[in-house]
Amino acid sequence: MGNSCTKNSTPPSDYMVYVTTGDHKGSGTDANVFIAFHNGDGVRSRDLQLDSTWKDDFERGRVDRFPISNLANFGAVKKIEIWRDESGITESDWYVDVVEVVNTSTKKRYFFPVQRWVTSKHLLLQEFDSLLPPDDPHLEQRLEELDRKKELYCFESKSKGLPAQIKECPRDQQFSDDYKWDIVTKKSKLLLQSKITAMTTAHWDSLDDLINVYGSNMPRPAGVSNWKKDIEFGMQRLTGCNPTVIRLCTEIPENLGVTDEMLQPLLEDLSLEDAINQKRLYIINYEVLQDLQCTEDRKICAPIALFFVNSEKEFLPVAIQLFQDKSDSNPVFLPSDPEYTWMLAKMHFNNADASVHQSCTHLGFTHLVMESVAVCTNRNLSPSHPLFRLLAPHFLYLIAINSLALAKLVAPGGWVDKCMTVGRTGMFGIMARMFTKWRLDVQGTLPADLSQRGVSDPEALPNYHYRDDALLLYEATKKYVTAVVTSHYDNSDKITTDGELQAWAKELTTPIPEGFGFQGVPGNGSFTTVDEIIQTMTSIIFISSVGHAASNFSQYDEYGFPPNYPGMLRGDPPTSKEPVSEKAILDQLPNKEQTLDVMLVTMILSDRGTNALTDFEVKYQYDPIGENAVKDFKKELKTIEGIITSRNKTRATPYPYLDPREVPNAISI
Repeated sequence: MGNSCTKNSTPPSDYMVYVTTGDHKGSGTDANVFIAFHNGDGVRSRDLQLDSTWKDDFERGRVDRFPISNLANFGAVKKIEIWRDESGITESDWYVDVVEVVNTSTKKRYFFPVQRWVTSKHLLLQEFDSLLPPDDPHLEQRLEELDRKKELYCFESKSKGLPAQIKECPRDQQFSDDYKWDIVTKKSKLLLQSKITAMTTAHWDSLDDLINVYGSNMPRPAGVSNWKKDIEFGMQRLTGCNPTVIRLCTEIPENLGVTDEMLQPLLEDLSLEDAINQKRLYIINYEVLQDLQCTEDRKICAPIALFFVNSEKEFLPVAIQLFQDKSDSNPVFLPSDPEYTWMLAKMHFNNADASVHQSCTHLGFTHLVMESVAVCTNRNLSPSHPLFRLLAPHFLYLIAINSLALAKLVAPGGWVDKCMTVGRTGMFGIMARMFTKWRLDVQGTLPADLSQRGVSDPEALPNYHYRDDALLLYEATKKYVTAVVTSHYDNSDKITTDGELQAWAKELTTPIPEGFGFQGVPGNGSFTTVDEIIQTMTSIIFISSVGHAASNFSQYDEYGFPPNYPGMLRGDPPTSKEPVSEKAILDQLPNKEQTLDVMLVTMILSDRGTNALTDFEVKYQYDPIGENAVKDFKKELKTIEGIITSRNKTRATPYPYLDPREVPNAISI
């Protein structure tokens, strides 16, 4: 097979080859590995064996270095072939991240991002490996590869009405180190450090009893200090983990039993009509929860709540009705009601809000919809496609964490069944009801979402920190995407002749079970303009990074103190305005075992699984277009970091979750 190239070669090296083996399970190989170069004139080198004497090459996650001799004056390396033989103990395939070739005389570096499993069949790659299908000289290889990936990335609807998911997690999507994301192991470790293990009673004796469990290993969440205050309850809608449901109230629903006489004292003597006309009244209506079937037939409220922007620019709750139908046993609760009665009404509202948050804002509309996109992308876009290289860093470990989470958290009898009122049954029911109305170009596109909810105006709705910070990141992401897309698609023919892109769009919009059933994809399954591609790719990257960060990383601060944001309540909601005691609050809280489970899991989920935006664990874009776009994106993010840091210094309620340093590239936790 040609000359061996070892570190002990006596002739001076003409090239140095650096091979990075991937960090997936089973990435390494014991087989003999070979490479061949092609220069700009189409000349092919001899077969070059990559081997180091007395060294175990190609171990998982490692970079190996090989000098290449007797290739003087070969010139620019424009293409490589790489393959392995059938030898070795395991005879396994080999996952290669990147091959770098350096001309030792000129110091010129040539990059070949492989990011594939290498077999005994020769793999041919152009420099940078970033080409649209019509430009690829190895189109047959590309088509064969996509056929294999379609077999590996099979999808199915695992529950009626939910986004389609991977049928079985492929090996190149699996975690390299399971222990880092092993929720059961982490819970056990934290449990041993927790004060709760020393307590003998099952239920809380007082609120102080609950507050005293926090310590160095279980830090006190923000909710401990905030949960009693109406202003903090209002700010939960704007800066909590479910900040995408509040909307401008343009009319009072007929089934909401509020009157001017009832609310005028809370609206600074404005009538309801005046408050609406001045854009000072906002609403959340959880009609979607009405008559929801929950695990073990538990009951969840389907509340309607009104919020008011007062003259001090504070965002305050002014009315909560816990169910949809007006009746004597379903009163409208007000801040002027007895303290613990109003507190109980707020807790039941938050129980409903938390149910929607976990079901849709978090799991459904980040994890699951992006899993659909990731599977569709792997099925239809070659790893050589520039848009695959644009999107791939934002799918890192997504499929793996979803497979793990659904197996451990959302499985029958798992965490969701034990610690959420709705349980698994209700969670899937909420997602099925809401996914039918979810559109990528509305709910999945930040400016459109803000506009349709009537919350774009910072003068009308101040202190909406999620909106203000997220818009900065959305625009920076769009600029990044635009730089890549417009450079590759500089005329409309390149869009219409890109069969991979068109197949991707078609399968994404084809109804389940033949496709992924997405609504609101620009072009509706057939792209014709760069603007359609830019909007689509921007939304995908934004949801995978910023959208998930906003819904995930405040979980411990919100859920970690159950009275503040209870995922589970054990009692009935109040049916009258009669005063209740603190004991009534305690009686509704999860027991100590459930509370600990909530604390531990939300603490684990609030951890970062991947690096911050543009600090890519795996680099996919080596071509000048991609590299320059990433470089400019980094600069934009650095500017945004300064803006958000400055904002948080003056905010009454700081919002750290969208500081670019805190926003991971992908959904991996």
